[in-house]
Amino acid sequence: MRADVAVMRSETGPATAEDPLLESRFEFPERLRFMVARPRLTDKLSMRSTMPVTMVVGPAGSGKTQLVASWVTSGAVASTVAWVTLENDDQAYPFWSYVVAALRRAGVAVSPALTPMPSRTTADRSFLIRLAAELSEQRTPILLVLDGVSGLPGERWGAELEFVLRHTSSLRLVLVGRWDPPMPVHRYRLAGRLTEIRSEDLAFTAEEAAELLRMHSVELSADGLASLLAHTEGWAAGLRLFAMALQDHRDADHLVETITGNEATIAEYFVDEVLRVQPVDVRAFLLEISILDTFTPELAEAVSGRPDTRRLLAELSRHNVFVQRVAGHPTAYRLHRLFAELLRAQLKYETSAITPELHRRAATWYAARGLTADAVTHFVRAQDWNGAATTVIDHYAIGRLLLDGGSGRLGMLLRHLPDESDSAEVAIVGAALALAGRSVDGCAVRLQYAQELVIGRNCEFSHGLAVADLILSVLLAEARGERAQLLQMTIAAEQALAQAPPEVAARHPELRMLLLAAKGFASSGLGDLGAACASLTEVAASAAPGCERLRIDALEHLALLEAHSGRLSHAETLAAEAIDIARQCGLDGARAPLAAHVALAWAAMERFQVDAAARHLRAADPRRHVRAGGLVRSAHALVKSRRLQARGELRAALALLDDGTAEKRDPDRPEWLEREIAVARGQLLIIMGRPQDALAAIEGFGEPGPPDVVILRAAALAAMGDLEPGDEAIRTVLASAALPVPVAVDAWLVVATIAARLGQREEACEALHHALRLATPESQRRPVQMVWAHLRRLLRDDDVLAEEYRALQGVSPPAHRATPTAPGPGDLVIVEPLSRREMEVLQGMAAMLPTEEIAASLYVSINTVKTHVRSILRKLSAARRNEAVRRARQLGLI
Repeated sequence: MRADVAVMRSETGPATAEDPLLESRFEFPERLRFMVARPRLTDKLSMRSTMPVTMVVGPAGSGKTQLVASWVTSGAVASTVAWVTLENDDQAYPFWSYVVAALRRAGVAVSPALTPMPSRTTADRSFLIRLAAELSEQRTPILLVLDGVSGLPGERWGAELEFVLRHTSSLRLVLVGRWDPPMPVHRYRLAGRLTEIRSEDLAFTAEEAAELLRMHSVELSADGLASLLAHTEGWAAGLRLFAMALQDHRDADHLVETITGNEATIAEYFVDEVLRVQPVDVRAFLLEISILDTFTPELAEAVSGRPDTRRLLAELSRHNVFVQRVAGHPTAYRLHRLFAELLRAQLKYETSAITPELHRRAATWYAARGLTADAVTHFVRAQDWNGAATTVIDHYAIGRLLLDGGSGRLGMLLRHLPDESDSAEVAIVGAALALAGRSVDGCAVRLQYAQELVIGRNCEFSHGLAVADLILSVLLAEARGERAQLLQMTIAAEQALAQAPPEVAARHPELRMLLLAAKGFASSGLGDLGAACASLTEVAASAAPGCERLRIDALEHLALLEAHSGRLSHAETLAAEAIDIARQCGLDGARAPLAAHVALAWAAMERFQVDAAARHLRAADPRRHVRAGGLVRSAHALVKSRRLQARGELRAALALLDDGTAEKRDPDRPEWLEREIAVARGQLLIIMGRPQDALAAIEGFGEPGPPDVVILRAAALAAMGDLEPGDEAIRTVLASAALPVPVAVDAWLVVATIAARLGQREEACEALHHALRLATPESQRRPVQMVWAHLRRLLRDDDVLAEEYRALQGVSPPAHRATPTAPGPGDLVIVEPLSRREMEVLQGMAAMLPTEEIAASLYVSINTVKTHVRSILRKLSAARRNEAVRRARQLGLI
């Protein structure tokens, strides 16, 4: 900051030629008590001290004078230093009178005859030539510091000074001011002969600010210091005034957030140093544009009404009146944060009545250029809720509001939207916010009110309002589970959207994505899986910004559909993509992609990877996620029940499905999943010896019913001893085209079971062959394991089936071995042969199945498997399972 020395403000009139030159004008400013060492800047000055020109330029209070003073008094300058402090009222004596006097007081030999005429405001050429000649004769370099050059009137002095500098090899200049001096600075810059320290360099760093605060006995946390730096933008005077205000306060961190540019000492500084010296019209201009955060000359002109805004802003920025250019934007400006706070407080105090109008002007300007959020911001600040809501509607931003909800920028701006209004636009926006906040009833009430306003009060129904109304109606129907009605309304909504201006589709792709997603979910719910996959695939493939949540939902639902259809690899790919996008977007906790984990658990369970399924089930446990919908809860229960069944816990598995079917009908639960649960429940009942109850579980699907229901009915009848009717019904199902793989596998397994019971071994083997062939590509082991106890005799007696079964389990066929000969000295020998059950366990070990899965596949306990493993290790003289498998392969056992 500039020292308060030798600064005199004329109270009675300007100085005269008879007044003496004040000695204080040539003294180095006194070092402040709270002076922070800034080696990053003083070192730069020292390293470039041989440059002809050094400029230190910055706004008032940025520490320019103290920086240069601390440098020249540090002993780092190997030159004769002459210092001049210049003032705004330097008129009686010409500029050169101060320069010559400063040189003489610094010890530079300037002849007495070389004196400028006091009565003249400019120097004649003879004086300049003689001065340059005398300075060139000096053996010691001369450093001339001119502090406050921005206050000098006119521009002639700059040309004269540059002339002397150009013809004097020993002279170096340090020019300190609020803006660039009237010299050919560009020429020195291009020649690499200029050192510049500007506002951004003068801004305090975190370390410098912390040191200043320590000098005032103020301690701030890292966050508090960062907040202070952001608030002051590193402005030296602001930091000093804040430090003074924070002294003796225990909770300095909290106080940082409460002090603004309107704080007494800060306001006094701004008013005295900046505002008071501005013309009345410029001061009014600054007050008016203070409502803007960043602005272009065009926006500032729209708000203030001044036609010369571009020139005025450039001048204010050049003169460092706390009007700064925005980095990275060639035409945008902003006010220093503290200065803007003071101006806004002054505007509120002096002319608060015009503030709403200023905001409306800004909002209108933004709205005309399609800048929705900025326009809404200023409409809200003007308390013009109709204008804010109309902007959202007319800009087709309703989709953005629905996707982002109250946490998005628009939602945050409109969080205080009034509940009661005569504006249909306000009611529609309120309905969107309610639906985004999961208030279905609130959305319905506001949407109906908006429709009544339009119809009953003859409100103008703009196209944007029509689109918003239709999209909200579609999404409200989705929330209510009204799927058939949703599909009807989607047609009208898509037609209305197609009639929107062409740029709407490019600017707001989320509108179409919302409709596609709703249509896809509804189609899925109604059982039209082809239409559902078509719509959801388009949503999942979309790269529209801001639609990540929609993409995740679509990918999750598609993953479940693919798992249900038996396309397990694709289901895993889609689920992994959903999880990856969610991770990139930071969606975790309550917003985690639960359905994706359920889909992965489903795929793992179908492959009989029990441990992997358990991991994903834990990740998607609805008990830990209160917002889990019916789709997630039901699918989770289904997969968990299958895992319990694999572990032999049949009662617990059935109880879990019973709880799910007993729940109130959830609009989020699709019909295909309802049927999948019913069929799974029936299969469990058959295994538990309750085929009659299994038939009762599928009564609601009619006769003959969907293919999976037909198959379950046949299995139940077969379990009751009625074999032939079921077999005939299944044969009819198998004749149909496009049968989902899981259904086809189940059908062939039931056919194989019935044939085996009828003693038709050849037909049973053929049916089992079909089932294994269909199940192998996606490793769908679970359905095969469910009937393993009934069909394993066929596998044991048929080498081809056994080989296919081994392929399904992922077990490599045993290598061909020649007839064994007598063992040699280094050959492996098995002393005790393995039993049939031990061979089965060994096959599971070779497939790298965990103990739990081996037990489930063999329908034995885990402890029994562990006993067999220990016996295998002993017989093969192995210490670990992988060693036992390796030795078994060497012996040709597997």
